[in-house]
Amino acid sequence: MKILLVEDEKILAQEIQQYFIGQGFVCERVSSVEDALDKVTIYQYDCILLDLMLPDGTGTKVIQAIKQAYKADGIIIISAIETLEKRIEILQMGADDFITKPFHLSELLARTQALIRRKSFHGNNLVLYNEICIDTLAKTVTVKNQLIDFTKKEIDLLLYLIGNENRVLSKGAIAEHLSGDMADLLDNHDFVYAHIKNLKKKLLNAGANNYIQSVYGLGYKWKNE
Repeated sequence: MKILLVEDEKILAQEIQQYFIGQGFVCERVSSVEDALDKVTIYQYDCILLDLMLPDGTGTKVIQAIKQAYKADGIIIISAIETLEKRIEILQMGADDFITKPFHLSELLARTQALIRRKSFHGNNLVLYNEICIDTLAKTVTVKNQLIDFTKKEIDLLLYLIGNENRVLSKGAIAEHLSGDMADLLDNHDFVYAHIKNLKKKLLNAGANNYIQSVYGLGYKWKNE
């Protein structure tokens, strides 16, 4: 899963980023409205953790930009503002959740996971797709009730493919989802082919149907045969 952290308190931002990376997330970090707008214009995120008070303006500009572009990125506000009126105003603008500073990182993680489940998988911890079952909290995958050994990247890729069923996903889009903006620095996206190959092989060996389809010249698609 890929998130964007928009926070100008350097120590707090580092703590959040390191914590989420440790939990298997791709976590990019910026500290200004301008940089956040650049990011959300170019990239797509499962969730954006957004501070309201930033050095060059207010985080509401980021919310407005996301909604005006009709993007589905989840938004959780992290702010020291505690008034009920302000919370209601921000939620009405389009934010999905609001957590007040100071907070426990475990609570922020739980809210982020819950938001991603609501938006992508109808609020379920268990993602069921025919013979495949993914536990998004335990980070496990079973095929026909048999536990299969998947890496965190492979589980993230599996969820990304299932969440975009019947859509053609380019290698660039998959690379961005798995590696964030670091994908722009790579000479090629060969690692995407390697992840797709390994994932497909494990699924087929476990008795799953051949859901992952190559679309020549375009990318890959998850298709229910």
